[in-house]
Amino acid sequence: MDDKKNLHILWTNTDLETTQYMVMMYAVNSLLRGWWDSVTVVIWGGTARLAGENEIVRQRIEIAQAAGVKFEACIACARELGVVEKLEEQNIIVRGWGESLSNLLQNNEPLITI
Repeated sequence: MDDKKNLHILWTNTDLETTQYMVMMYAVNSLLRGWWDSVTVVIWGGTARLAGENEIVRQRIEIAQAAGVKFEACIACARELGVVEKLEEQNIIVRGWGESLSNLLQNNEPLITI
């Protein structure tokens, strides 16, 4: 059994305040304060456009990445919204996430959905 405490945050809410004051704030502080060993934010749905095009969000992602937060995005969403390249430019892994999300859920892994 893996003793590491790994958290995934499924980020689907496009509200800017929720993005700044929940998703990014909790992800960063979770690592800086040692609450989790790793944090991965999964960008899904309309948040792909927000992450790719909103300058405030792009800056928050950069700060979070500097703190060690990992970011990945659903490829289908990114393609549909035309932001694959913008996300990849930010060192965000863009890939299929359906099976991985199902595995997280089926294995009762720590997951926050925002």
